[in-house]
Amino acid sequence: MNAAYAQLAASMILVGANVAVAKALADALPVALIIGLRCIIACAVLLPLVLWRDGAILPGRRAMANLLLQAAFGTVLYNVALLAGLRLTTALEGGIILATLPAVVALGSAAWLRERIAPRGWAAVALAAGGMAAIVLARGGAGEGGSALGNALVLLAVCGEAAYVLLAKRAAGTLPLLTATLWMQVFSAALVLPAWLPEAAAVARLADPLLLALLLFHALTASVLALLLWYGGLRRAPAGIAGVFTAFLPATAAACAVLFLGEAPTAVHALGFALLLASMLLATWPSRRRA
Repeated sequence: MNAAYAQLAASMILVGANVAVAKALADALPVALIIGLRCIIACAVLLPLVLWRDGAILPGRRAMANLLLQAAFGTVLYNVALLAGLRLTTALEGGIILATLPAVVALGSAAWLRERIAPRGWAAVALAAGGMAAIVLARGGAGEGGSALGNALVLLAVCGEAAYVLLAKRAAGTLPLLTATLWMQVFSAALVLPAWLPEAAAVARLADPLLLALLLFHALTASVLALLLWYGGLRRAPAGIAGVFTAFLPATAAACAVLFLGEAPTAVHALGFALLLASMLLATWPSRRRA
């Protein structure tokens, strides 16, 4: 069980670290080009894995439509909004805002899937709103490097990821994980192709070894390794416990922003982080079973 927990934690740590990596990439490369290259690299890695593990599977029309929507929301909208937002705001604030995901998913489940939200779910939503209010307060003060528009774009990215989670939940079990991931990356690459081709000349900037290494790390960890670690851990860990490990995401994002990007947190940031972390734990902590 400890190995499963380590996989879940490692997955969220990688996702959190990628907030700082995405910030560095967005400052150096066009957003559409980052997403397009990331999808192509992920496809090149996933294709042999799929052929080895799953064989050649052609999804049905309904599954294809769902995967296309997942790509539009979970890859294109999420990454475009996140990368564009990180150009304007700090990785620290962006990482904290990503912690609203469980609350946004809960609201989406109630609105779209007609699922009932338990009282503690509403409490998690209220805490998330309080955390966002703290970030808005930080923007109204003398904080440096952040941006209300940038933070709004990161929140839009959260909404895109929440839509992806709900679409994936609706289609759970219809396709093997690797096959579904590959097709989603293929659709994502096709969707961003018209936007990144005009920016293709910027590929010359990848002659910088550090920038190339960051892009490869971003593509391989965010699109492949983090996913495999997460679902590998879910096979052995109780599903209810797994959600608790999402707390590693904002914590890692904040740590990387401070340690590697030199961003300075404030007391208001700490308050927002505490409220959003409490929201995540409240939304994902497993319920006690009555005897």
